[in-house]
Amino acid sequence: MTPTLVILAAGMGSRYGGLKQIDTVGNNGEAIIDFTIYDAIQAGFKKVVFIIRKEHEELFEKNLVGKIRKKVDVAYAYQDLYDLPEGVKVPQGREKPWGTTHALLACRGVLKEDDPFIICNADDFYGRDSFMKVMEFFKESKDADEYCMAGYKLANTMSDNGTVTRGFCMTENGYLTDIREVTDIRKEGNKAFVGQDEVDTDTVVSMNFWGFKSSILEKLGELFKETIADGIKNNPLKYEALLPNNVGDLVKAGQCKVKVLTSDDSWFGVTYKDDKPGVVAKIQEYKDMGKYPFDLWA
Repeated sequence: MTPTLVILAAGMGSRYGGLKQIDTVGNNGEAIIDFTIYDAIQAGFKKVVFIIRKEHEELFEKNLVGKIRKKVDVAYAYQDLYDLPEGVKVPQGREKPWGTTHALLACRGVLKEDDPFIICNADDFYGRDSFMKVMEFFKESKDADEYCMAGYKLANTMSDNGTVTRGFCMTENGYLTDIREVTDIRKEGNKAFVGQDEVDTDTVVSMNFWGFKSSILEKLGELFKETIADGIKNNPLKYEALLPNNVGDLVKAGQCKVKVLTSDDSWFGVTYKDDKPGVVAKIQEYKDMGKYPFDLWA
C-alpha cells in the first residue's frame, strides 16, 4: 500500500487571472501547493500525482516538482478535453475541461489498484490535521467501498472578494447522505446568500478533500459514461462532471458510503487575486509559530 496524494491542478484560473496553482504565497517562494505536499508527507503519504494540462508540465517542473522529487515520488496525469467515451464528441467552441470527476479519471493509468489516495485542490490550504485524520481512516477502514471526506463550516470557507462554489453536505450518524454543488455563494458581513436566499453558515461543506480507494475509479468512470452525453446536450460549452455531485449520486445509489471527518485546522484559499494578501499573512504567521520551516524542501 502506497498512500498517494492526488492534486487537482488543471484548472484555468479564470477568476484569479492566472495560473494560481503555482503562484507564490510564502516568504521562500512557496505556493499553497508546497504546504499541501509538505503536510501530506508529514502524515505519511509516499507519492504525489499532479493532474495538470499537458502544456503546463514545464512550468510545474521548473517551479515546484524539481525541488520535491528528493522527498517524495512524483507522477503526472493529464486532463485532456478530448478524453471522452467512444462516440462522444467535443462540441464546437468548447475550451474548458470536463470538471473534477473527469480530472480524477485521468489518473486511471497512474494510480495502483491497492493504493488509497487523497484528492484535493491545488489552491486550497487544508492544514495537516486533515491529512492525519484521513491517513488514520485508511488504516482503520477495511471496506473497499467506504471512503471519507474532510468537512468544513461554510462560514470558514467564504471569500470577501467574490462568490464561491461549495459542496453542501447532508449527513446521518457521521456519514454523507447527500451532497450538491452550490454556486454563486456570496458573503455579506457574517451571513451568506445564494441569490436572495440566506443560507446557514454552519452548513458542512466539501472543499474537494476526499479520501478514496481504487474502487472509486470504476464507479465514477461508469457514471461519467452514463451522464456525459446528456450533459453536453443540455450545456455544451460549460457542462462539468463535478466530484461532489457525482459522489453524492453514488451514495444515494448505495454504491458506496462516505465518512465525514471534521478538521481542527482552518481552511483558506485563493479564489480571487484579492484573496492573496490574507493567505500570505496567514502562511507567515504559521512560519513564525514554527509550524513550518523557512525552507520546506531543504
